[in-house]
Amino acid sequence: MVSSSPPPINFETGIHALIREEWGYLVSTLYKSIGDFDLVEDSLQDAVEVALGKWKQAGLPKSPKAWLLTTAKRKAIDRIRRDNNFRTKQSEFALLQDQDDDLKEEEFDVPDERLRLMFTCCHPALDDRISVALTLRLLGGLSTKEIARAFLVSVDTMAQRVVRGKRKIKQAAIPYIIPEKSTFPERLSAVLSVLYLIFNEGYSASSGEKHVRGELCNEAIRLTRILEHLCPQEPEVSALLALMLLHDSRKAARFNNGGGFVPMEEQDRKLWDRKLIDEGSKLIETSLAQRKLGPYQLQAAISAVHANARSYEGTDWQEIVLLYDELYNLTKNPVVDLNRIVARSNISSVEEEIDALNALEEQLKDYQPFYAAKADFLVKLSKIIEAKECFQKAIDLSGNDNERDFLAEKVAGINSLQND
Repeated sequence: MVSSSPPPINFETGIHALIREEWGYLVSTLYKSIGDFDLVEDSLQDAVEVALGKWKQAGLPKSPKAWLLTTAKRKAIDRIRRDNNFRTKQSEFALLQDQDDDLKEEEFDVPDERLRLMFTCCHPALDDRISVALTLRLLGGLSTKEIARAFLVSVDTMAQRVVRGKRKIKQAAIPYIIPEKSTFPERLSAVLSVLYLIFNEGYSASSGEKHVRGELCNEAIRLTRILEHLCPQEPEVSALLALMLLHDSRKAARFNNGGGFVPMEEQDRKLWDRKLIDEGSKLIETSLAQRKLGPYQLQAAISAVHANARSYEGTDWQEIVLLYDELYNLTKNPVVDLNRIVARSNISSVEEEIDALNALEEQLKDYQPFYAAKADFLVKLSKIIEAKECFQKAIDLSGNDNERDFLAEKVAGINSLQND
């Protein structure tokens, strides 16, 4: 039964927003019944086209999700019936037909299947780039064109990644399940890694003219909120959401009016989003209270110390160093060690830390932030020629125009001081 309420003023915009928000739910629910991602997407798109025409005339149904699910299942049945290989799909057709006989649009209520879909998209057998593409396409509802634009690759390249991912899931018979308790933490870690990868590419783009791609940050936060809702007892999930929110809280202060990058020590903290900081801080406090320490909790705790400091100089660097110590002991990651050394230089001195920094060069010789940090250390030590060489290495390793411009301005500043 369809309501007689008039359609909204911006009807198509509103409907597309509703469908985008529910896309992961719809895909995951349909995939459990149909078991074929291509058929799911095609049938769901058919249902959306019907909805746009019907709802505009008659108004929204009582349950748009249920309406789309039942319509998509019936479209799937129609597609299977028309398929040239119908005979080989008769069992699939019969199963869907049986389900269809019992469908009542207003009473359709199914469990949330998005967690299964997340674990399927982020299975360890899939390359990270494919997992990212599948997660954004199947869970986020982004088009292949949108994902390609966000990652600055061709539409054909991104389409191939999506196709390869779907094919791998089918050929390797990757199960559409929530992992057993014994393997859940490992598999959850893969899901978190993919979500964080999406956020990081948005927050600090690896290539192109723009340093930030807000649509990717927003999508990563939205998907992590879904995961946090589905896994409320997992502290690392809450911690990752906290970390994203705390980073995102600084977005208005990260660039000046001319689009130039502003480092944290020079940012106007009045522009930081207090609402996001408060939410992120509360999430990390709750997460740490569960006493199941993980890397995202420690990273979020570090970010919370920065976010709640009144000034860069007033930052509790001792606390940050202690947190980095814990994080390094947990991960043995050289990038963490680099950040720990930089933080430690704020409570000791550059002179005391330069040897520790140099010891990381072999491990981080292709890592742009290492040379940017080393250049800053050398400037403070008045080793200008070496500093300029490190800045140039950092520029050469930068894939982002904003980043290169920021580093070039630092070199220009050094040259200006030398000329004076």
